[in-house]
Amino acid sequence: MVYFLFVYSHYKITIFAIMNVKSYEIFDSLYTKHNVKVFVKRLDLLKGEISGNKFFKLKYNFSHLIKNKIKNVVTFGGAYSNHLLAVSILCKKYDLNFYGIVRGEENKIINPILEKCLQNKMKIIYVSRKDYKLKNNDDFVSTLLSFKEKYFVIPEGGSNTMAVKGSSEILLDEDIQDYICVSVGTGGTMSGLINSSKPFQKIIGFSSLKGTADLEKNIKSWSKKGNWLLSDNYCFNGFARVNDELLKFIDNFYDKHNIPLDGIYTAKMFFGVKEKIKLGFFPKNSSILLIHSGGLSGNLGLNQRFNLNLKIS
Repeated sequence: MVYFLFVYSHYKITIFAIMNVKSYEIFDSLYTKHNVKVFVKRLDLLKGEISGNKFFKLKYNFSHLIKNKIKNVVTFGGAYSNHLLAVSILCKKYDLNFYGIVRGEENKIINPILEKCLQNKMKIIYVSRKDYKLKNNDDFVSTLLSFKEKYFVIPEGGSNTMAVKGSSEILLDEDIQDYICVSVGTGGTMSGLINSSKPFQKIIGFSSLKGTADLEKNIKSWSKKGNWLLSDNYCFNGFARVNDELLKFIDNFYDKHNIPLDGIYTAKMFFGVKEKIKLGFFPKNSSILLIHSGGLSGNLGLNQRFNLNLKIS
């Protein structure tokens, strides 16, 4: 199945992106031992300006922006945010003004993610970690902006009802595995998968940060189904944190399957699935689909911070 998003601008129709990613089976002696089948849907292989789940989460947001001729875009993220990078790429493509509210103080040496955002003409507004907690306050956001023109706010991570709608298109009709596994940051992608899942399927979310209360609240607000569970058991002590065990897993998984993983999201989910298979969580003869949500650019930040050499594509 192929997806098209048509954006109307000045009476011209532009194809925003095309998606055609098929799931395929991967093999390991561990899977054979526990009598399960494992499949991967690699959203990182999407071709276009942006890839991964960001394509699905942002396409209807940008359709809304262009249809309503909104020229100013505001969103939020940490200094190593994949979300900021993806939004900056699309804002540059569609000639929109982009204001990125970044958590933390400005550093003299700018990191590779923010450097790319600046190249895409993003205007950075740094706020303290304390003030960043006010990101959902409209009055707070308006005071940070130096203009009174109309603007559109995309939430942190891009998760809103339009993002959930887009994410519901990730699963295809032929994706009939019993379990669908996905890494979770803000809950939008997982909610879309839940909404489009079949009655017999179970959606398992692997949180990339400690604590699941806020994520569960988000998911329940976007989906009324109950065929899901969420775990932070494999977050490796918090967001964007890694250790030698996870790094070794990333290397070994690439050597075995030729699939690159990022240390912030996907690696933690893939690792968690491996551990759950070892623990016998998945019944015999069951099938498991792993959603590779992309995000490999996040390794740029990890490489810089920890002097690593993780793959970025």
